[in-house]
Amino acid sequence: MSASDAQSLKVFSGRASTQLAEGICRNLDVPLGQGHTEMFPDGEIIVKLLEDVRGKDCFVIQSTYHPVNAHLMELLIYIDCLKRASAQRITAVIPYFGYARQDRKDEGRTPITAKLVANLITTAGADRVLAMDLHAAQIQGFFDIPVDHLIAAPVFVEHIESIRDQLGDIVLVSPDVGNVKTANMYANMLNGDLAIIDKRRQSGSEVVSANIIGDVKGRTVLMFDDMISTAGTICAAARLVMEQGAKDVIALATHAVLVGLAMERLQDSPISKVIIADTIPSEGRCDKIEDKLTVLSVADLLGNAIHRIHHQKSVSALFQPGTSGKR
Repeated sequence: MSASDAQSLKVFSGRASTQLAEGICRNLDVPLGQGHTEMFPDGEIIVKLLEDVRGKDCFVIQSTYHPVNAHLMELLIYIDCLKRASAQRITAVIPYFGYARQDRKDEGRTPITAKLVANLITTAGADRVLAMDLHAAQIQGFFDIPVDHLIAAPVFVEHIESIRDQLGDIVLVSPDVGNVKTANMYANMLNGDLAIIDKRRQSGSEVVSANIIGDVKGRTVLMFDDMISTAGTICAAARLVMEQGAKDVIALATHAVLVGLAMERLQDSPISKVIIADTIPSEGRCDKIEDKLTVLSVADLLGNAIHRIHHQKSVSALFQPGTSGKR
């Protein structure tokens, strides 16, 4: 990146995404913006910028995972701080968008919290949003500002292609009907067959997988999902495909939410590998599945998107065949 770009572009990080932000800055060849978050004894947060941002194109990187409310509040305060410091444009880079599953009213007298969060980010002063693998694509429409929605597929596909010889005959399996579109996309990208799990949910934390549509016998099953939360769905699906004669099961997910009994379930499951992206830090949380875990970085993908936004170029072009993300 040129010296003029480095001066006009500023990348800051909240406490939730420091490591990822450092990787993004290495990709962009710019220093990480100097900012500091402090917490008062009563639990309130204050953000202080330690450099001038007047007239700059500013990006603040913050995933909103657990503790969701604290990370979300820090993002809002960071945006407000940049706005009041006269930044020319503020882009909220949210690798993992919390509250995304509350995107509609499943029953009466419940909120649509994803829309509320979109309103809060806009009101705080963000001019645009950059997010990755939103749980519900319609959340883009909840914002009244531009949203660039990235998919982590290029990162996962590149990794799978690098180990393709070890996998043998592969089949892409959707762990539930709602994920068929994603599984089909990966099946096309990897030139593999598609199978679907017919999942029946008994409660919010308990899942029963009934049957499978497609052939998995003697094949390596790849299960892609946007997130692994309690791991109930993916572990039940893994057991089912193994019962149907699958050779191996590999779970892949962009967001390693991993709450509740997720670690124990993954550890005890027939899943041989868990491949995740670094939208949510895994350090210190995943010791129980360390022998199964592979972490892929989306820093370069986010860095390329930020570069394109800064230079008023198309972000969707990153995902078009034959388009290189190199600069």
